Amino acid sequence: METLLAKAREYVPEDSLHIIEEAYKFAAKAHEGQSRRSGEPFIDHPLQTALFLAELKLDPKALAAALLHDVVEDCDVQLDEIAAKFGDEVAALVDGVTKLTKTEALAQELGESAPSESDGDLAKAASIRKMLVAMAEDIRVVLIKLADRLHNMRTLDAMPENRRKAIAQETLDIYAPLAHRLGIWEVKWQLEDLAFQYIDPDSYKRISKMLSSKRQEREEYIESVQASLQLDLDAAGISAEVTGRPKHIYSIHRKIQSYADKNLGVDDIHDLFALRVLVNEVQDCYAALGVVHSKWRPLPGQFDDYIANPKDNLYKSLHTSVLCVEAHPVEIQIRTQEMHRISEYGVAAHWLYKEGRSSDVDFEEKMTWLRQILDWQREVSGAEEFVESFKTDIFQNQVFVYTPKGDLKELPAGATPLDFAYRIHTDIGHRCIGGKVNGKLVPLTYQLKNGDTVEIMTSRTVRGPSLDWLNPNLGHVNTSSARAKIRQWFNKQERRINIQRGREIFQRQLRRLTVSIADGDVAGLMKFQNTDEFLAALGGGMVTVSQVVSKLSTQEVKPEHDAVISVPVNSPASGVEVLGVGDLLTRMANCCTPISGDEIIGYVTRSRGVTVHQKTCNNVRAETETERLIPVDWGRTQTLYPVRIRLEAWDRVGLLGDITSRVSEERVNIASCVSEEHGDVSVISLTVYITGIDQLNVLFSKLEGVRNVFSVSRARD
Repeated sequence: METLLAKAREYVPEDSLHIIEEAYKFAAKAHEGQSRRSGEPFIDHPLQTALFLAELKLDPKALAAALLHDVVEDCDVQLDEIAAKFGDEVAALVDGVTKLTKTEALAQELGESAPSESDGDLAKAASIRKMLVAMAEDIRVVLIKLADRLHNMRTLDAMPENRRKAIAQETLDIYAPLAHRLGIWEVKWQLEDLAFQYIDPDSYKRISKMLSSKRQEREEYIESVQASLQLDLDAAGISAEVTGRPKHIYSIHRKIQSYADKNLGVDDIHDLFALRVLVNEVQDCYAALGVVHSKWRPLPGQFDDYIANPKDNLYKSLHTSVLCVEAHPVEIQIRTQEMHRISEYGVAAHWLYKEGRSSDVDFEEKMTWLRQILDWQREVSGAEEFVESFKTDIFQNQVFVYTPKGDLKELPAGATPLDFAYRIHTDIGHRCIGGKVNGKLVPLTYQLKNGDTVEIMTSRTVRGPSLDWLNPNLGHVNTSSARAKIRQWFNKQERRINIQRGREIFQRQLRRLTVSIADGDVAGLMKFQNTDEFLAALGGGMVTVSQVVSKLSTQEVKPEHDAVISVPVNSPASGVEVLGVGDLLTRMANCCTPISGDEIIGYVTRSRGVTVHQKTCNNVRAETETERLIPVDWGRTQTLYPVRIRLEAWDRVGLLGDITSRVSEERVNIASCVSEEHGDVSVISLTVYITGIDQLNVLFSKLEGVRNVFSVSRARD
């Protein structure tokens, strides 16, 4: 408690501290004799919650509410008693947090016992909606809830294993993105790393090993670059503070995933090495940028100006990546001290609730996204759809684009002209026939970029959307709000037409994939009461072909013959990866012949790369040059199945090249390719290795988009 008061004294007037002391005494008495699962006294939890909020410099009433946030639910205390002793404002905050906690507990209970996924989604949607309303009424309620969740994650080991993973997943899906949207970086990265530790412990340990194996070398490099840049800034007369910026484990995990999709390795990640430059004035940011770019060569396409174009969560900074000493790419962030405070603490950095001060107008404008959320959620009827919308439209990174009149519109990253059209007005989306970006015609699948000016071309009559717009493999719309409006249009069409269309789509898909299953069985798999309900949903766009294929993949994919293979994922041919280094030449030692599952260690030879031994190998134990022993691990593997695909197309120059290129783009290996000519028609037979029917469905969609191809099917014979 003394630590909490000491932190509060740094920014709270002495005469306002009494409410914090009184709240602590009240909570300590109410929780007396109670313990948490971890064995610590219960009062420690609200105290730790309040301590973190004091780091964010929240006002005394918020700190008092944090200390009291569990007394109504877990003790014999009424809300009226809190209002009488601490005032209506503190009582309202405690009530808001209590309601969130109760809804959250109900969501977890229903989620665990739900007979269907929709029941769990319904509970989760109720929890999220409650949180949005609480945020609209008083943002401090959610700040207290975030601090509460952070301490719960730090003590998650005390929970049963199944609950640990469920709570960690919810934290990663909802609470960490919420902290990001509110701009509270300090909470976001801690929640992500803590949740990732329970969701994927193997990857967490692997990345931790990778970082620790190179930690000293990395720190020495950053220190030398930091000192060199500090000297140049001082020489230029710029008062600046240069520091190294840590990269967190979950952030690196996401980078590794995104780079693997582009066939890039860990060594290509630009911001494993990172610096932060803090200056006093905005003009100093640009002056410091000039010093950085004159000292080191900037990497193309790696500069972002979030000062001129701030993010919607209040974030401002200059980002650039440069090629530093020894050709290492280094990311550098440049910002003022005030920008840094806001980037760390987001909305909590605004003294919105400071006594005697009116609301911050700039803050209110920046929080318009919250009002948009409340509007959108009224349009969405299904719980599953609302949860999906919450995760995508609301918490993805954002792009900022302009209307032809110069109005700024905010959309999730990956949004297309169709998403933009539906964001402007539903009718404009339904009548959209094309789009122009920066005055040039673009396909409807074009992904908008920051600063684009978007113009929508419409027909005079309402033609209605195309069902293809709902196919995620084609990429026409990427926001849940646009998809919801398109589905609503199809739902208004006649049920008979939807059923007929759904039957045609379903039969066509079965023929294409050569899958044998009754539509009634699929209706059961998809949780529909009868076949007509399923076909109507498929024909009306409520269920996509991809969802059906995903369900079929759990039932149908079997190897066609014995040529099933397992290959390492992003690993060298041996299936062993050298931790912290990437792909090196490796071979298995003949003395102990390690196999997958053995504990292994690497020995750096003078001319043949790394030899892999069992850790218990006598040769390893007898090795005197211990510095040549390095950590290695078994790489991840995946099973691939051979599938034969038959394509029919009108013959043209470059046809085969376009087909094989499209297959290669999907990172699918071609085992054989045979082409036959029948007049003007080419019949091409491919044997490819795929991971499952999901990947086969995506590949079919891509191949059908190749010019002149008019038939793609799976061949059995």
